[in-house]
Amino acid sequence: MERQRGSGSGTTKPDGDPDRGTEDRKPQSDEAHSAFTPPLGVPLPAPPPEDDHPTSEFALPKGVVKGVGKGVGKGKSPAESATPLYPAYTPPYGIPKVSLTKEAPWQDRMRTMLRMPVLERPVPERPEKHAEEPGPPVPRILDLTLRIGELLLAGGEGAEDVEAAMFGVAHAYGLARCEPTVTFTLLTVSYQPSLVDDPVTANRTVRRRGTDYNRLAAVFRLVHDITTQGLSMEEAYGRLAEIRRNRHPYPSWALTLASGLLAGAASLLVGGGLVVFLAAAAGAMLGDRLAWLASGRGLPEFYQFVAAAMPPAAMGVALSATGTPVQASAVITGGLFALIPGRALVAGVQDGLTGFYITAAARLLEVGYLIAGIVCGVLVVLYGGVHVGGKTLNPEAALVHRERPVIQIVAAMLLVFAFALLLQQERHTVLLVTLNGGVAWVVYGALADTAGLDPVPATAIAAGLVGLFGQLLSRYRYTSALPYVTAAIGPLLPGSATYFALLNFAKNEMNTGISSITKAAALALAIAIGVNLGSEMSRMFLKVPGEGAVRRAAKRTRGF
Repeated sequence: MERQRGSGSGTTKPDGDPDRGTEDRKPQSDEAHSAFTPPLGVPLPAPPPEDDHPTSEFALPKGVVKGVGKGVGKGKSPAESATPLYPAYTPPYGIPKVSLTKEAPWQDRMRTMLRMPVLERPVPERPEKHAEEPGPPVPRILDLTLRIGELLLAGGEGAEDVEAAMFGVAHAYGLARCEPTVTFTLLTVSYQPSLVDDPVTANRTVRRRGTDYNRLAAVFRLVHDITTQGLSMEEAYGRLAEIRRNRHPYPSWALTLASGLLAGAASLLVGGGLVVFLAAAAGAMLGDRLAWLASGRGLPEFYQFVAAAMPPAAMGVALSATGTPVQASAVITGGLFALIPGRALVAGVQDGLTGFYITAAARLLEVGYLIAGIVCGVLVVLYGGVHVGGKTLNPEAALVHRERPVIQIVAAMLLVFAFALLLQQERHTVLLVTLNGGVAWVVYGALADTAGLDPVPATAIAAGLVGLFGQLLSRYRYTSALPYVTAAIGPLLPGSATYFALLNFAKNEMNTGISSITKAAALALAIAIGVNLGSEMSRMFLKVPGEGAVRRAAKRTRGF
Protein backbone atom coordinates (compact mmCIF):
# COMPACT_ATOMS: atom_id res chain seq x y z
CA MET A 1 0.00 0.00 0.00
CA GLU A 2 1.38 3.39 -0.89
CA ARG A 3 1.91 5.65 2.08
CA GLN A 4 0.31 9.12 1.87
CA ARG A 5 2.50 12.14 2.43
CA GLY A 6 2.00 15.78 3.29
CA SER A 7 -1.58 16.05 4.45
CA GLY A 8 -1.32 13.59 7.31
CA SER A 9 -4.84 12.27 6.58
CA GLY A 10 -3.53 8.70 6.63
CA THR A 11 -1.94 8.89 10.05
CA THR A 12 -3.36 7.08 13.03
CA LYS A 13 -3.68 8.64 16.41
CA PRO A 14 -2.87 6.60 19.56
CA ASP A 15 -6.53 5.78 20.36
CA GLY A 16 -7.07 4.41 16.86
CA ASP A 17 -9.16 7.29 15.38
CA PRO A 18 -7.97 7.75 11.75
CA ASP A 19 -9.97 10.90 11.21
CA ARG A 20 -7.83 13.14 13.43
CA GLY A 21 -5.11 15.08 11.66
CA THR A 22 -1.53 15.70 12.63
CA GLU A 23 -2.40 18.93 14.40
CA ASP A 24 -3.22 17.02 17.60
CA ARG A 25 0.12 15.23 17.53
CA LYS A 26 2.19 18.33 17.06
CA PRO A 27 4.50 18.92 20.08
CA GLN A 28 3.51 21.87 22.23
CA SER A 29 7.17 22.87 22.84
CA ASP A 30 10.72 21.80 22.07
CA GLU A 31 10.90 20.00 25.39
CA ALA A 32 7.93 17.82 24.39
CA HIS A 33 9.73 16.51 21.31
CA SER A 34 11.68 13.37 22.22
CA ALA A 35 14.22 11.30 20.30
CA PHE A 36 12.00 8.30 21.04
CA THR A 37 8.90 9.79 19.33
CA PRO A 38 8.06 7.84 16.13
CA PRO A 39 8.21 9.88 12.90
CA LEU A 40 5.06 10.98 11.12
CA GLY A 41 3.20 8.14 9.50
CA VAL A 42 4.54 5.48 11.87
CA PRO A 43 1.97 4.22 14.38
CA LEU A 44 2.78 4.35 18.07
CA PRO A 45 3.33 1.05 19.87
CA ALA A 46 0.36 -0.55 21.61
CA PRO A 47 -0.09 -0.58 24.49
CA PRO A 48 1.53 2.85 24.95
CA PRO A 49 4.49 3.11 27.44
CA GLU A 50 3.68 4.14 30.98
CA ASP A 51 6.20 6.99 30.95
CA ASP A 52 8.73 8.60 28.67
CA HIS A 53 11.81 7.74 30.72
CA PRO A 54 14.17 5.21 29.11
CA THR A 55 15.42 2.30 31.19
CA SER A 56 18.73 2.66 33.01
CA GLU A 57 21.69 0.30 32.85
CA PHE A 58 21.16 -0.17 36.60
CA ALA A 59 17.56 -1.37 36.15
CA LEU A 60 16.94 -5.00 37.15
CA PRO A 61 15.43 -7.42 34.62
CA LYS A 62 11.74 -8.31 34.78
CA GLY A 63 10.85 -10.79 37.47
CA VAL A 64 13.93 -10.12 39.61
CA VAL A 65 13.12 -8.87 43.10
CA LYS A 66 15.37 -6.14 44.43
CA GLY A 67 16.15 -7.93 47.65
CA VAL A 68 14.86 -10.49 50.04
CA GLY A 69 14.70 -9.66 53.73
CA LYS A 70 14.42 -11.76 56.81
CA GLY A 71 10.63 -12.25 56.47
CA VAL A 72 10.78 -14.78 53.63
CA GLY A 73 9.50 -18.17 54.70
CA LYS A 74 7.60 -16.75 57.65
CA GLY A 75 4.25 -16.05 56.06
CA LYS A 76 5.40 -13.08 53.96
CA SER A 77 5.76 -12.97 50.23
CA PRO A 78 9.10 -11.94 48.66
CA ALA A 79 7.54 -8.68 47.48
CA GLU A 80 6.46 -7.80 51.02
CA SER A 81 9.85 -8.60 52.54
CA ALA A 82 11.91 -7.01 49.81
CA THR A 83 14.57 -4.52 50.85
CA PRO A 84 17.04 -2.69 48.58
CA LEU A 85 20.02 -3.38 50.86
CA TYR A 86 21.02 -6.84 49.62
CA PRO A 87 21.17 -8.10 46.00
CA ALA A 88 18.76 -10.86 45.04
CA TYR A 89 21.09 -12.44 42.49
CA THR A 90 24.72 -13.54 42.76
CA PRO A 91 27.60 -12.20 40.66
CA PRO A 92 28.83 -14.44 37.82
CA TYR A 93 31.75 -15.74 39.90
CA GLY A 94 29.77 -16.19 43.09
CA ILE A 95 30.11 -14.39 46.40
CA PRO A 96 33.27 -15.43 48.31
CA LYS A 97 33.14 -16.08 52.01
CA VAL A 98 34.85 -13.15 53.71
CA SER A 99 35.42 -12.94 57.43
CA LEU A 100 37.74 -10.14 58.52
CA THR A 101 38.34 -10.80 62.20
CA LYS A 102 38.84 -7.90 64.58
CA GLU A 103 41.81 -9.66 66.15
CA ALA A 104 43.91 -8.85 63.07
CA PRO A 105 45.54 -5.38 62.84
CA TRP A 106 43.26 -2.84 61.21
CA GLN A 107 45.94 -2.02 58.60
CA ASP A 108 45.74 -5.54 57.18
CA ARG A 109 41.96 -5.69 57.34
CA MET A 110 41.45 -2.34 55.64
CA ARG A 111 44.09 -2.95 52.96
CA THR A 112 42.38 -6.23 52.16
CA MET A 113 38.99 -4.53 51.84
CA LEU A 114 40.34 -1.62 49.80
CA ARG A 115 41.57 -4.02 47.13
CA MET A 116 38.26 -5.86 46.92
CA PRO A 117 35.56 -4.93 44.42
CA VAL A 118 32.85 -2.84 46.04
CA LEU A 119 30.21 -5.56 45.82
CA GLU A 120 32.49 -8.10 47.56
CA ARG A 121 33.29 -5.97 50.60
CA PRO A 122 31.69 -7.07 53.88
CA VAL A 123 28.80 -4.86 54.95
CA PRO A 124 29.53 -2.82 58.11
CA GLU A 125 28.12 -4.36 61.26
CA ARG A 126 25.38 -1.97 62.44
CA PRO A 127 22.45 -2.45 64.80
CA GLU A 128 19.07 -2.78 63.14
CA LYS A 129 17.20 0.50 62.69
CA HIS A 130 13.59 1.24 61.91
CA ALA A 131 12.63 2.96 58.71
CA GLU A 132 11.83 6.24 60.47
CA GLU A 133 15.23 6.47 62.14
CA PRO A 134 17.79 8.67 60.33
CA GLY A 135 20.84 7.14 58.69
CA PRO A 136 24.48 7.79 59.58
CA PRO A 137 25.57 11.45 59.68
CA VAL A 138 27.48 11.35 56.40
CA PRO A 139 29.04 14.88 56.48
CA ARG A 140 30.38 14.42 60.02
CA ILE A 141 31.80 11.00 59.23
CA LEU A 142 33.54 12.30 56.12
CA ASP A 143 34.93 15.27 58.06
CA LEU A 144 36.31 13.01 60.80
CA THR A 145 37.81 10.72 58.16
CA LEU A 146 39.57 13.61 56.43
CA ARG A 147 40.91 15.06 59.68
CA ILE A 148 42.44 11.71 60.66
CA GLY A 149 43.91 11.26 57.20
CA GLU A 150 45.37 14.77 57.31
CA LEU A 151 47.27 14.07 60.53
CA LEU A 152 48.64 10.81 59.17
CA LEU A 153 49.76 12.26 55.84
CA ALA A 154 51.27 15.34 57.47
CA GLY A 155 53.21 13.07 59.83
CA GLY A 156 54.91 11.28 56.94
CA GLU A 157 52.81 8.11 56.75
CA GLY A 158 52.68 6.27 53.43
CA ALA A 159 49.72 6.80 51.13
CA GLU A 160 48.59 3.16 51.40
CA ASP A 161 48.30 3.29 55.19
CA VAL A 162 46.55 6.69 55.02
CA GLU A 163 43.95 5.28 52.63
CA ALA A 164 43.51 2.21 54.82
CA ALA A 165 42.96 4.38 57.92
CA MET A 166 40.43 6.62 56.16
CA PHE A 167 38.52 3.65 54.82
CA GLY A 168 38.58 1.98 58.24
CA VAL A 169 37.04 5.02 59.95
CA ALA A 170 34.33 5.47 57.32
CA HIS A 171 33.51 1.75 57.26
CA ALA A 172 33.33 1.58 61.06
CA TYR A 173 30.67 4.31 61.10
CA GLY A 174 28.52 2.60 58.49
CA LEU A 175 29.65 4.01 55.14
CA ALA A 176 30.15 0.86 53.07
CA ARG A 177 30.41 2.40 49.59
CA CYS A 178 33.27 4.71 50.48
CA GLU A 179 36.33 5.40 48.34
CA PRO A 180 39.26 7.44 49.77
CA THR A 181 41.95 8.92 47.54
CA VAL A 182 45.32 10.21 48.75
CA THR A 183 47.83 12.38 46.91
CA PHE A 184 50.77 14.34 48.22
CA THR A 185 48.78 17.40 49.32
CA LEU A 186 45.11 16.48 48.74
CA LEU A 187 42.82 14.05 50.55
CA THR A 188 39.48 13.12 49.00
CA VAL A 189 36.76 10.77 50.19
CA SER A 190 33.58 9.94 48.28
CA TYR A 191 30.52 8.10 49.53
CA GLN A 192 27.73 6.78 47.33
CA PRO A 193 24.74 5.26 49.17
CA SER A 194 23.65 3.25 46.13
CA LEU A 195 24.03 3.11 42.39
CA VAL A 196 21.13 5.51 41.82
CA ASP A 197 21.78 8.01 44.64
CA ASP A 198 23.98 11.07 44.30
CA PRO A 199 27.47 10.67 45.75
CA VAL A 200 28.79 12.89 48.54
CA THR A 201 32.41 14.00 48.14
CA ALA A 202 34.63 15.98 50.50
CA ASN A 203 38.31 16.90 50.36
CA ARG A 204 40.98 18.47 52.50
CA THR A 205 44.36 20.01 51.65
CA VAL A 206 47.50 19.28 53.69
CA ARG A 207 49.42 22.54 53.81
CA ARG A 208 51.85 21.90 56.65
CA ARG A 209 53.90 18.85 57.55
CA GLY A 210 55.66 18.15 60.78
CA THR A 211 57.74 15.32 62.14
CA ASP A 212 56.02 14.09 65.29
CA TYR A 213 55.82 10.31 65.61
CA ASN A 214 54.27 10.67 69.06
CA ARG A 215 51.18 12.23 67.47
CA LEU A 216 51.30 9.66 64.69
CA ALA A 217 51.15 6.79 67.18
CA ALA A 218 48.22 8.46 68.98
CA VAL A 219 46.27 8.72 65.71
CA PHE A 220 46.93 5.03 65.01
CA ARG A 221 45.57 4.12 68.43
CA LEU A 222 42.48 6.22 67.73
CA VAL A 223 41.87 4.42 64.42
CA HIS A 224 42.36 1.06 66.16
CA ASP A 225 39.78 1.94 68.82
CA ILE A 226 37.30 3.21 66.22
CA THR A 227 37.57 0.07 64.10
CA THR A 228 37.49 -2.43 66.98
CA GLN A 229 35.75 -0.86 69.98
CA GLY A 230 33.08 1.20 68.22
CA LEU A 231 33.78 4.68 69.60
CA SER A 232 30.96 7.16 69.20
CA MET A 233 31.43 10.22 67.01
CA GLU A 234 31.63 12.51 70.04
CA GLU A 235 34.33 10.38 71.67
CA ALA A 236 36.32 10.22 68.45
CA TYR A 237 36.15 14.00 67.94
CA GLY A 238 37.17 14.56 71.58
CA ARG A 239 40.21 12.31 71.30
CA LEU A 240 41.18 13.90 67.98
CA ALA A 241 41.07 17.36 69.55
CA GLU A 242 43.20 16.09 72.44
CA ILE A 243 45.76 14.70 69.98
CA ARG A 244 45.98 18.04 68.21
CA ARG A 245 46.49 19.89 71.52
CA ASN A 246 49.28 17.59 72.71
CA ARG A 247 52.69 19.17 72.84
CA HIS A 248 55.86 17.57 71.54
CA PRO A 249 57.39 15.13 74.04
CA TYR A 250 60.83 16.80 73.93
CA PRO A 251 61.70 20.52 74.25
CA SER A 252 63.57 22.41 71.56
CA TRP A 253 66.87 22.45 73.47
CA ALA A 254 66.75 18.64 73.69
CA LEU A 255 66.27 18.46 69.94
CA THR A 256 69.28 20.72 69.40
CA LEU A 257 71.42 18.48 71.61
CA ALA A 258 70.09 15.44 69.76
CA SER A 259 71.15 16.89 66.40
CA GLY A 260 74.64 17.47 67.80
CA LEU A 261 74.78 13.92 69.18
CA LEU A 262 73.65 12.54 65.83
CA ALA A 263 76.36 14.39 63.88
CA GLY A 264 79.05 13.47 66.43
CA ALA A 265 78.06 9.79 66.38
CA ALA A 266 78.09 9.81 62.57
CA SER A 267 81.61 11.27 62.56
CA LEU A 268 82.77 8.43 64.83
CA LEU A 269 81.10 5.98 62.50
CA VAL A 270 83.25 7.10 59.55
CA GLY A 271 86.54 7.06 61.46
CA GLY A 272 86.70 10.29 63.49
CA GLY A 273 88.02 10.75 67.01
CA LEU A 274 87.04 12.80 70.04
CA VAL A 275 88.00 16.17 68.52
CA VAL A 276 86.05 15.34 65.38
CA PHE A 277 83.07 14.30 67.53
CA LEU A 278 83.02 17.64 69.35
CA ALA A 279 83.52 19.69 66.18
CA ALA A 280 80.76 17.85 64.29
CA ALA A 281 78.39 18.20 67.25
CA ALA A 282 79.07 21.93 67.55
CA GLY A 283 78.57 22.50 63.81
CA ALA A 284 75.32 20.53 63.74
CA MET A 285 73.88 22.36 66.75
CA LEU A 286 74.74 25.72 65.21
CA GLY A 287 73.14 24.63 61.95
CA ASP A 288 70.03 23.49 63.79
CA ARG A 289 69.65 26.88 65.47
CA LEU A 290 70.09 28.67 62.13
CA ALA A 291 67.42 26.45 60.58
CA TRP A 292 65.04 27.24 63.47
CA LEU A 293 65.71 30.95 62.92
CA ALA A 294 64.96 30.65 59.20
CA SER A 295 61.81 28.70 59.98
CA GLY A 296 60.64 31.37 62.42
CA ARG A 297 61.07 34.00 59.69
CA GLY A 298 58.82 32.01 57.36
CA LEU A 299 61.51 30.97 54.87
CA PRO A 300 60.79 27.84 52.78
CA GLU A 301 62.32 24.54 53.81
CA PHE A 302 64.87 24.71 51.01
CA TYR A 303 66.59 27.73 52.61
CA GLN A 304 66.37 26.11 56.02
CA PHE A 305 68.44 23.20 54.71
CA VAL A 306 70.92 25.61 53.12
CA ALA A 307 71.38 27.36 56.47
CA ALA A 308 71.67 24.08 58.38
CA ALA A 309 74.30 22.65 56.01
CA MET A 310 76.72 25.56 56.13
CA PRO A 311 78.01 25.46 59.78
CA PRO A 312 79.21 21.78 59.73
CA ALA A 313 80.97 22.39 56.42
CA ALA A 314 82.55 25.58 57.76
CA MET A 315 83.71 23.72 60.88
CA GLY A 316 85.41 21.04 58.75
CA VAL A 317 87.07 23.61 56.48
CA ALA A 318 88.31 25.58 59.52
CA LEU A 319 89.86 22.48 61.08
CA SER A 320 91.50 21.61 57.80
CA ALA A 321 92.89 25.13 57.35
CA THR A 322 94.50 25.17 60.82
CA GLY A 323 96.56 22.11 59.96
CA THR A 324 95.21 20.13 62.91
CA PRO A 325 95.96 16.41 62.41
CA VAL A 326 92.32 15.36 62.49
CA GLN A 327 90.02 13.89 59.87
CA ALA A 328 88.23 17.10 58.95
CA SER A 329 86.17 15.39 56.27
CA ALA A 330 84.45 13.32 58.99
CA VAL A 331 83.11 16.57 60.49
CA ILE A 332 81.33 17.47 57.27
CA THR A 333 80.15 13.91 56.79
CA GLY A 334 78.63 13.89 60.27
CA GLY A 335 76.73 17.07 59.50
CA LEU A 336 75.38 15.53 56.30
CA PHE A 337 74.09 12.50 58.21
CA ALA A 338 71.97 14.84 60.32
CA LEU A 339 70.41 16.47 57.23
CA ILE A 340 69.82 13.76 54.60
CA PRO A 341 66.02 13.32 54.34
CA GLY A 342 65.93 9.55 54.75
CA ARG A 343 62.34 9.56 56.02
CA ALA A 344 60.93 11.26 52.93
CA LEU A 345 63.08 9.09 50.66
CA VAL A 346 61.80 5.82 52.14
CA ALA A 347 58.19 7.05 52.05
CA GLY A 348 58.52 8.13 48.42
CA VAL A 349 59.94 4.84 47.21
CA GLN A 350 57.38 2.91 49.27
CA ASP A 351 54.51 4.84 47.65
CA GLY A 352 55.92 4.07 44.23
CA LEU A 353 56.29 0.36 44.94
CA THR A 354 52.71 0.13 46.25
CA GLY A 355 51.18 1.84 43.20
CA PHE A 356 50.75 5.46 44.35
CA TYR A 357 52.86 6.96 41.59
CA ILE A 358 51.68 10.58 41.81
CA THR A 359 52.39 10.75 45.54
CA ALA A 360 55.71 8.95 45.06
CA ALA A 361 56.80 11.40 42.37
CA ALA A 362 55.89 14.37 44.58
CA ARG A 363 57.75 12.93 47.58
CA LEU A 364 60.87 12.19 45.53
CA LEU A 365 60.74 15.68 44.05
CA GLU A 366 60.64 17.05 47.60
CA VAL A 367 63.67 14.91 48.46
CA GLY A 368 65.44 16.31 45.42
CA TYR A 369 64.78 19.90 46.51
CA LEU A 370 66.00 19.24 50.06
CA ILE A 371 69.16 17.54 48.84
CA ALA A 372 69.71 20.46 46.47
CA GLY A 373 69.53 22.78 49.48
CA ILE A 374 72.14 20.69 51.31
CA VAL A 375 74.34 20.71 48.21
CA CYS A 376 74.10 24.50 47.89
CA GLY A 377 74.99 25.09 51.53
CA VAL A 378 77.96 22.71 51.54
CA LEU A 379 79.26 23.72 48.11
CA VAL A 380 79.33 27.42 49.02
CA VAL A 381 81.58 26.67 51.98
CA LEU A 382 83.69 24.03 50.19
CA TYR A 383 84.21 26.29 47.18
CA GLY A 384 85.65 28.99 49.40
CA GLY A 385 87.69 26.47 51.38
CA VAL A 386 89.18 24.92 48.24
CA HIS A 387 90.28 28.32 46.92
CA VAL A 388 91.69 29.44 50.25
CA GLY A 389 93.50 26.22 51.14
CA GLY A 390 92.87 23.77 48.34
CA LYS A 391 95.69 21.37 49.22
CA THR A 392 94.36 20.71 52.69
CA LEU A 393 90.96 19.50 51.45
CA ASN A 394 91.78 16.18 49.86
CA PRO A 395 88.94 13.76 49.08
CA GLU A 396 91.27 10.78 49.14
CA ALA A 397 92.17 11.44 52.78
CA ALA A 398 88.61 10.67 53.80
CA LEU A 399 88.71 7.23 52.19
CA VAL A 400 90.90 5.76 54.93
CA HIS A 401 88.73 3.03 56.46
CA ARG A 402 89.28 1.95 60.04
CA GLU A 403 87.76 -1.21 61.39
CA ARG A 404 86.68 -0.40 64.94
CA PRO A 405 83.72 -2.76 65.48
CA VAL A 406 82.95 -1.89 69.10
CA ILE A 407 83.23 1.89 68.63
CA GLN A 408 81.22 1.77 65.42
CA ILE A 409 78.43 -0.31 66.95
CA VAL A 410 78.16 2.10 69.88
CA ALA A 411 78.28 5.08 67.52
CA ALA A 412 75.56 3.55 65.34
CA MET A 413 73.29 3.03 68.32
CA LEU A 414 73.94 6.58 69.54
CA LEU A 415 73.07 7.87 66.08
CA VAL A 416 69.78 5.95 66.06
CA PHE A 417 68.97 7.14 69.58
CA ALA A 418 69.50 10.79 68.62
CA PHE A 419 67.54 10.33 65.40
CA ALA A 420 64.60 8.91 67.38
CA LEU A 421 64.58 11.99 69.61
CA LEU A 422 64.57 14.28 66.58
CA LEU A 423 61.56 12.40 65.20
CA GLN A 424 59.64 13.06 68.46
CA GLN A 425 59.05 9.38 69.13
CA GLU A 426 57.36 7.97 72.20
CA ARG A 427 59.81 7.13 74.96
CA HIS A 428 59.01 3.42 75.05
CA THR A 429 59.83 3.07 71.33
CA VAL A 430 63.28 4.69 71.54
CA LEU A 431 64.99 1.62 73.04
CA LEU A 432 63.43 -0.77 70.51
CA VAL A 433 64.40 1.31 67.49
CA THR A 434 67.92 1.77 68.90
CA LEU A 435 68.33 -2.01 69.12
CA ASN A 436 66.92 -2.39 65.62
CA GLY A 437 69.45 0.07 64.23
CA GLY A 438 72.30 -1.62 66.11
CA VAL A 439 71.39 -5.00 64.63
CA ALA A 440 71.21 -3.47 61.16
CA TRP A 441 74.70 -1.98 61.50
CA VAL A 442 76.13 -5.29 62.77
CA VAL A 443 74.67 -7.07 59.74
CA TYR A 444 76.00 -4.41 57.38
CA GLY A 445 79.48 -4.55 58.94
CA ALA A 446 79.55 -8.34 58.77
CA LEU A 447 78.58 -8.32 55.10
CA ALA A 448 80.63 -5.34 53.89
CA ASP A 449 83.77 -5.60 56.06
CA THR A 450 84.05 -9.27 57.00
CA ALA A 451 82.50 -10.98 53.97
CA GLY A 452 83.70 -8.34 51.50
CA LEU A 453 80.28 -7.83 49.90
CA ASP A 454 79.61 -4.72 47.82
CA PRO A 455 78.15 -1.88 49.97
CA VAL A 456 74.96 -1.58 47.89
CA PRO A 457 73.62 -5.15 48.39
CA ALA A 458 74.92 -5.14 51.97
CA THR A 459 72.93 -1.96 52.63
CA ALA A 460 69.82 -3.45 51.01
CA ILE A 461 70.00 -6.59 53.17
CA ALA A 462 70.51 -4.60 56.38
CA ALA A 463 67.64 -2.25 55.46
CA GLY A 464 65.46 -5.28 54.72
CA LEU A 465 66.01 -6.54 58.26
CA VAL A 466 65.10 -3.09 59.57
CA GLY A 467 61.84 -3.17 57.64
CA LEU A 468 61.07 -6.75 58.71
CA PHE A 469 61.61 -6.16 62.43
CA GLY A 470 59.93 -2.75 62.31
CA GLN A 471 56.82 -4.16 60.65
CA LEU A 472 56.58 -7.04 63.12
CA LEU A 473 56.98 -4.66 66.07
CA SER A 474 54.34 -2.32 64.69
CA ARG A 475 51.85 -5.18 64.24
CA TYR A 476 52.55 -6.39 67.77
CA ARG A 477 51.90 -2.85 69.09
CA TYR A 478 49.00 -2.08 66.68
CA THR A 479 50.71 1.11 65.57
CA SER A 480 52.65 2.62 62.67
CA ALA A 481 55.89 1.04 61.49
CA LEU A 482 57.62 4.40 60.95
CA PRO A 483 58.79 4.87 64.59
CA TYR A 484 60.53 1.47 64.43
CA VAL A 485 62.04 1.92 60.96
CA THR A 486 62.95 5.52 60.13
CA ALA A 487 65.54 6.13 62.84
CA ALA A 488 67.00 2.62 62.45
CA ILE A 489 68.16 3.33 58.90
CA GLY A 490 70.20 6.35 60.07
CA PRO A 491 73.61 4.58 60.13
CA LEU A 492 73.03 3.28 56.60
CA LEU A 493 72.46 6.69 54.99
CA PRO A 494 75.01 7.63 52.29
CA GLY A 495 76.66 10.54 54.09
CA SER A 496 80.26 9.77 53.02
CA ALA A 497 79.42 9.23 49.36
CA THR A 498 77.47 12.49 49.28
CA TYR A 499 80.39 14.40 50.82
CA PHE A 500 82.89 12.93 48.34
CA ALA A 501 80.67 13.95 45.44
CA LEU A 502 80.27 17.52 46.68
CA LEU A 503 83.99 17.95 47.35
CA ASN A 504 84.93 16.65 43.91
CA PHE A 505 82.41 19.03 42.34
CA ALA A 506 84.00 21.90 44.30
CA LYS A 507 87.44 20.87 42.99
CA ASN A 508 86.04 20.73 39.41
CA GLU A 509 86.56 16.96 39.15
CA MET A 510 83.24 16.21 37.52
CA ASN A 511 83.77 12.59 36.51
CA THR A 512 84.74 11.51 40.03
CA GLY A 513 81.94 13.59 41.51
CA ILE A 514 79.33 12.03 39.23
CA SER A 515 80.60 8.57 40.18
CA SER A 516 80.29 9.39 43.88
CA ILE A 517 76.81 10.91 43.57
CA THR A 518 75.68 7.86 41.58
CA LYS A 519 76.93 5.61 44.38
CA ALA A 520 75.06 7.74 46.94
CA ALA A 521 71.85 7.46 44.90
CA ALA A 522 72.30 3.69 44.61
CA LEU A 523 72.75 3.38 48.38
CA ALA A 524 69.68 5.51 49.05
CA LEU A 525 67.60 3.43 46.64
CA ALA A 526 68.89 0.23 48.24
CA ILE A 527 67.79 1.49 51.66
CA ALA A 528 64.30 2.37 50.47
CA ILE A 529 63.74 -0.85 48.52
CA GLY A 530 65.20 -2.95 51.33
CA VAL A 531 62.89 -1.39 53.91
CA ASN A 532 59.83 -1.92 51.72
CA LEU A 533 60.83 -5.50 50.84
CA GLY A 534 61.35 -6.32 54.51
CA SER A 535 57.93 -4.90 55.32
CA GLU A 536 56.30 -7.05 52.63
CA MET A 537 58.18 -10.16 53.78
CA SER A 538 56.82 -9.65 57.28
CA ARG A 539 53.36 -10.54 55.96
CA MET A 540 54.57 -14.12 55.63
CA PHE A 541 54.73 -14.30 59.41
CA LEU A 542 51.46 -12.48 60.06
CA LYS A 543 48.07 -14.04 60.61
CA VAL A 544 45.81 -13.84 57.57
CA PRO A 545 43.04 -11.34 58.41
CA GLY A 546 40.22 -13.64 57.38
CA GLU A 547 39.28 -16.84 55.67
CA GLY A 548 39.12 -16.22 51.95
CA ALA A 549 40.27 -12.58 52.25
CA VAL A 550 43.40 -12.20 50.15
CA ARG A 551 45.43 -9.00 49.92
CA ARG A 552 45.51 -8.39 46.19
CA ALA A 553 48.58 -6.98 44.52
CA ALA A 554 48.91 -3.22 44.49
CA LYS A 555 49.64 -3.07 40.76
CA ARG A 556 46.48 -2.23 38.85
CA THR A 557 47.67 -3.45 35.42
CA ARG A 558 49.97 -6.14 34.09
CA GLY A 559 52.03 -3.82 31.92
CA PHE A 560 50.91 -4.98 28.46
